[in-house]
Amino acid sequence: MYRLDPRHAPAPGTVLATGWPAVAARLPRGSATVAVDGPPTADWDGLAARLAAELDAYGIAVVPLDLRAHHAPPAEVRRRTDDTDDPYFCRLAENTLRELFDDLPLPPDPRDRELVLVYGPGAALLPHDVLWYADLPKRYAEAAVAAGAGHNLGLPHAVGDLRRLFYIDWPVLDRHRDTLAPGVDGWLDVQDPHRPTWIDGDGLRATLAALARRPVRTRPYFNSTPWGGHWAQRELGFAPGARNTALGYELIAPEAGVLIGPHVGQQAEIPFQLLCVLHPDALLGPQVRARFGTSFPIRFDYLDTVGGGDLSVHCHPKEPYMRERFGWPYAQHETYYMTLGSPDTRVFLGLREDADIDLFRKEIEEAAHDGVPMDPADHVLTFPAEQGRLFMIPAGTPHASGAGNLVLEISATPYLYSLRLYDWLRPDADGKPRQLPYEHGLANLETRRRGDAVARDLVQEPRTLRHGTGWREELIGALDEMFYEVRRNVLDVDAELPDDTAGRFHVLNVVEGEGVLLHTAAGERLTLAYAETMTVPAAVGPYRLTAIGDAPVTVVKALVRPQTGTPRPHTGA
Repeated sequence: MYRLDPRHAPAPGTVLATGWPAVAARLPRGSATVAVDGPPTADWDGLAARLAAELDAYGIAVVPLDLRAHHAPPAEVRRRTDDTDDPYFCRLAENTLRELFDDLPLPPDPRDRELVLVYGPGAALLPHDVLWYADLPKRYAEAAVAAGAGHNLGLPHAVGDLRRLFYIDWPVLDRHRDTLAPGVDGWLDVQDPHRPTWIDGDGLRATLAALARRPVRTRPYFNSTPWGGHWAQRELGFAPGARNTALGYELIAPEAGVLIGPHVGQQAEIPFQLLCVLHPDALLGPQVRARFGTSFPIRFDYLDTVGGGDLSVHCHPKEPYMRERFGWPYAQHETYYMTLGSPDTRVFLGLREDADIDLFRKEIEEAAHDGVPMDPADHVLTFPAEQGRLFMIPAGTPHASGAGNLVLEISATPYLYSLRLYDWLRPDADGKPRQLPYEHGLANLETRRRGDAVARDLVQEPRTLRHGTGWREELIGALDEMFYEVRRNVLDVDAELPDDTAGRFHVLNVVEGEGVLLHTAAGERLTLAYAETMTVPAAVGPYRLTAIGDAPVTVVKALVRPQTGTPRPHTGA
């Protein structure tokens, strides 16, 4: 059965404390300076007040220092971090968090039975005796900013905006957090403001060291969008009260979290990215790490349009544009695997042989500015969205999933650059027209691959790579221009398929059947159920998949291809 909250056991000796009294008990008993760092989304006022109230019971006085009051002036913060007037995107910020301040305050020396509490984003920049990191997963920040209640980094009194959040706040905060991870004394998960969970720093690092060497599943969640469907609500039990379940985040490394703890009442969600930062060779493999640094380069997510609508027709930035304009060193290549589809539903993919680019542009502009409807099929090919079919989508290729499909999107990790060309004149949730960065899209549009070449190159037939008793492994998608490939393992009832990471991580997803048992050479046995995704770190080496249930099982696998033309190493975004 699909797990909404897959948990992993902490390393032996790890300390987990849940609830404010237990968390405060982990603090020094006075005469110390404690820095609590973290993202701006955390309830910093509430955190400081609760810690002060708990320590008061021990006769410890808390001297608070809120670092949010010491940022550079708002206009200066904006000037230092964003030098473009592009309303949709900006280059990924390369700033350090220190650059958002002018002069940092000096904490007072704590007196006897007194604890100086420095808190807020950047608290670790001040002298301290103890360092904690108070974290909220990024989905909270996105939801708060979208609702008009969140604030951006360095701008605690201004209404937040998503553009700054995605392209400025998150890169700056991620780099800052990653530099703290090797030395943090405690990690505080504050998703439940009334009952946080704390994990000690040594235990955290020991747990991450173990997880980087064994199969790991991240916590999934779904977002809503105007085109979203309802399959994940009906079949997986996600967000029954939401308007839809459009985007399923199975494994998107910059946002993914790993749940550590014995049960739902005692667990901490830790960024998956820390596995890459602290143990890149074990997780990625030395060759992949040499190419991508600590950026986990493959993502798995769902596009649910079952009972929903067509996606926008869009494309993604090619590598030179992505690198020079946006700051990512590799392109946003994608693939669509049709977990659910039919001959009667469709996928838009690639230009028609007779596509007139000037006319295409004219119709896109008229739709965007004057609300004139167009038919994308006049310019873009459509294919039947048959279940089990893989569609290759190199950067620059116009594409969209039609209504009625469940797409497993197996793609390069960059995910915030949908260059929409046409969106069916559809309003956003607030009733306003959805953003259409069509100029970026047209600047990246792949116009050379058309017609028959699209079908030949991007809708490939499976090729058997190897086989055994009751199983086979197929290559279902590989292109020279894309750095990863997609394979499919088909297992008969009770069949056992041997595999080996051979120094490169694998990502697996069960697309048909009940699931598989994954056996590692180290003796671990883990279950991967239908629709679930699991990362098999490079350090795992040999492993076996055994089919579960009374029907055949199909598992999709993605891995980085050994190829030349390597991107620059990247440290995350």
